[in-house]
Amino acid sequence: MTDPTPADQPTGPTPADLPTGPTPADLLIRAAAVHTLVPGEPPHRAIAVTGGRITALSPAPDGLDSLIGPATDVVDAPGSTVLPAFDDTHTHLILAGHSVHGVPVHRARDLTEFLDLIRERAARTPAGEWIHTTVNWQEILLAEQRMPTTGELDTATTEHPVLVRRGAYNMVLNSAALRLAGITDATEAPPGGVIERDEHGRLTGRLINRAIELVEPVLPRPSLAERIEGLRAASADFAATGIGTVRDCLVPVEDLDVLDAARAEGALAVRVRALVSGFATRTPAQVDALLDRMDDWQAAGRDDDRLRLWGVKFGIDGGFEAAAVDEPYRDRPCYHGRLLWEPAELLAAVERVIGRGRRVGVHAWGDRGLRVLLDVFEQVVKRHPGLPAGTLVVEHGGLARPEQRARAIALGIPVTVQHPLLHDGALTQQRAWGEERTAAVFPLREWLDEGALITGGSDFPVGPYGAMMSVWGMTTRGTTAGVVGPEHAIGRSEAVALHTMNAARLTGESAVRGSLRPGAFADLTVWPVDPLDPQACPVDALRELRPTRTLVGGLTAHRS
Repeated sequence: MTDPTPADQPTGPTPADLPTGPTPADLLIRAAAVHTLVPGEPPHRAIAVTGGRITALSPAPDGLDSLIGPATDVVDAPGSTVLPAFDDTHTHLILAGHSVHGVPVHRARDLTEFLDLIRERAARTPAGEWIHTTVNWQEILLAEQRMPTTGELDTATTEHPVLVRRGAYNMVLNSAALRLAGITDATEAPPGGVIERDEHGRLTGRLINRAIELVEPVLPRPSLAERIEGLRAASADFAATGIGTVRDCLVPVEDLDVLDAARAEGALAVRVRALVSGFATRTPAQVDALLDRMDDWQAAGRDDDRLRLWGVKFGIDGGFEAAAVDEPYRDRPCYHGRLLWEPAELLAAVERVIGRGRRVGVHAWGDRGLRVLLDVFEQVVKRHPGLPAGTLVVEHGGLARPEQRARAIALGIPVTVQHPLLHDGALTQQRAWGEERTAAVFPLREWLDEGALITGGSDFPVGPYGAMMSVWGMTTRGTTAGVVGPEHAIGRSEAVALHTMNAARLTGESAVRGSLRPGAFADLTVWPVDPLDPQACPVDALRELRPTRTLVGGLTAHRS
């Protein structure tokens, strides 16, 4: 494995090939400030782009006017600020694409509105066709603070199978959907999964974690054209918030072909770094089969700067209500969460992946889950000295105790963090863990002060994506439960770095992304005010701040 790949290196003509006069720019932006994020470099006032790369910067707004040609797009934005495009280093673009046309239950304020939205969709959907919902909602934010049940979904329709999905690991089905999936009162959950039952032992319709695999074989498969249009809409919406690159952390291996087709159609508004899901692999043979499919896909020469295969994603524990913790759950005094792997089995799986020159990201949310994962990573590092930086990554590291942070830093393990995930999930986490442990989630101040490489993301659909939504959250620690753990807040420039310079280090692309310098990709965002200036942009204004323009490779991915 080489990292960065040759495609990531700045390229350009040799001096002998250069024309005698300046080459006209494709794009020239004059702004109040161009923050390059190059350490020690003051803001510029003009930036030029040619052939998808940055070609020049100037401290004077008219300093690059000699590069204006007949076809140059000149953007005069004297009150605006230019920053690098942001990365979302842990999100789920595939799920966002699936969710584009779902019933918009994320708009509901209570279960009555929730069910009415499904009822309205059923009224204009042919009987027998599946109805599915959007996935970016939290039951704790409904008035009833709970999921709907099978019986309640049946009041909306019994003529359609209904799939209510929340995030990646939770589903609720109506009776018709349960029948199609073959799930009855006698059905046992697979290892690592939960089929929820009420106090009388009856099915509620809710499936958690690996139990969702019971439904997936009977779900309808949208056409390739529908998948591409879903990705077109979802990726454009990411770009509209200032995101230029997404690291999709749960890509089914077969969906690499869908991403490839979307890229060929020009439907990916953002760059994609794909982590193939290893959640269904349990044996060495299954891991090898997954890696074979990844190798076959990459051997066809499909990797490029727009779409790149990053590695494999595993998970060591559950989420808000199933993460492995040392102290018991507040609402279940004998419950310590769930480990999804035996350490020896995860070690074997990780070693098979890195043995093929690929990288690994592993979900760890609770302190016990993170400790066990670091035990595994420590063995990997000892048994494979000289691993390239960024080969092993902790995804989330939510409840990271001081000793665990010290171990991760000593091992050189980067960590992806997602304040939007905490923003949406704080009430759910408080119910499960209590306020003290919830406030300790994502100790960003400590991670940075202690020398960790951490990067910013959203974990959509659990948290909302958006460049400045994330910056606002990391600087205020604001959540749906109010401000939690304010002592862990970081500064604006630090929060921006997590989504730019640090993100590019994580993916091994610092030479071409993460800062604005000649030769780098022209991945830019233009903002109506300066997000780094608290006088020009008060902290609460950050939350809703969106760019007027987002460019990826010099091409406009979003324009307001």
